[in-house]
This record gives sequence, C-alpha cells and structure tokens, in this order.
Amino acid sequence: MSDLLLVRHGETAWSATGRHTGLTDVPLTARGVEEAISLAPFFRDGQPALVLTSPLSRAVATARLAGLTDGVPDPDLHEWDYGGYEGITTAEIQRTVPHWSLWTDGVPQGDSHHPGESAAQVGARADRVLARAAAVLREDRGDVVLVAHGHFLRVLTARYLGLPPEDGRLFLLRTGTVSVLSTEHGLPVVAGWNTRP
Repeated sequence: MSDLLLVRHGETAWSATGRHTGLTDVPLTARGVEEAISLAPFFRDGQPALVLTSPLSRAVATARLAGLTDGVPDPDLHEWDYGGYEGITTAEIQRTVPHWSLWTDGVPQGDSHHPGESAAQVGARADRVLARAAAVLREDRGDVVLVAHGHFLRVLTARYLGLPPEDGRLFLLRTGTVSVLSTEHGLPVVAGWNTRP
C-alpha cells in the first residue's frame, strides 16, 4: 500500500528563533532553501499520486525546491492560527503565563487576521485532509505528499493514529524533514520520522 509522506517546510527566520508562525507568510531563509533542496532525493524515483501544500509561501517554496512541482494548495493545510500569540516565542508567553503550553492552554483571540484556533479546530482540518488523502491512498496509485507546518502536521499525525489533537505534542517535528505514516497489518503506524537524506 502507498504511504502518506509529511514534509515540514524549510527553516524561516521565525522558526529559527522559536516565534509562533501561524498565518504570517514568512519566507524561507537561505538555510531553509538548502533544507528544501536536500529533500529532492526522496521524490526522484517515484511520482506521488497527489501532492497537497499549505497555501503559505514557505510550504509552496519547499515543495517546488524539493522537486514536487505539481503541488495543489489546500487551505486546510495552513499552520495553527496562534491568535494573539502570533510572532511570540514560548519563553515570552511564559513570562506572563508561567508553564503555558499550546497543547493544553491554547491561544488567546487575536486580531481579525489572526483570530486563533483551538486544538479541536486544527484537528478538524487535519481530519478533512486525512479523508482526502485516504481516498487517493485506497486507489494505491502512489504516495500522497503533504507539505505543511510543524504544529499542524503533529496534530495530523495524532489524528492519523486515532489520538486526540492535543497528543500532537508527542511528535517533535524539525524543519526540512520528511516523515512517513503507513500501515502495518491494517493499522496506522509511524514508519519514519524527521528524516533527512
């Protein structure tokens, strides 16, 4: 059976400094470009049945640089909307909210461009993406590749495994990596994680 490949976009200036980068469209750094190009060997030998990307430029650029030129932007693949915590690091948040965790405490409402999302809302988007991917994977025409963002792909992994969205906290995901979700004996499994060539 074909697999579901998760590609986290390459490094950005905000990801490098730990700033929560939800809907802000931050470009790849020079290192992020190198990370994206380095992923091309994963995709040289086979044509995926479907490539979906976040509509944000850091994901679209990563897909293109990795050789995935036929990616289709999917609005459900955008990063978690961090609301009032957009652009702020965890350390900065914890100065006023000690022990804050995205996974358990969520985010405050932001402005009209960053209203914020709960873990359940991100999980609902992930479930829709998984349903679209499953329809293609059942045909077994090739892998499905999703090019998106760290927190979103962590939630999607939790949902793939039948876990609640908050359990995405268990899956640390680095920039410029490929992870593989597969099946074994009909059950969902993680077959590879944070892989680089």
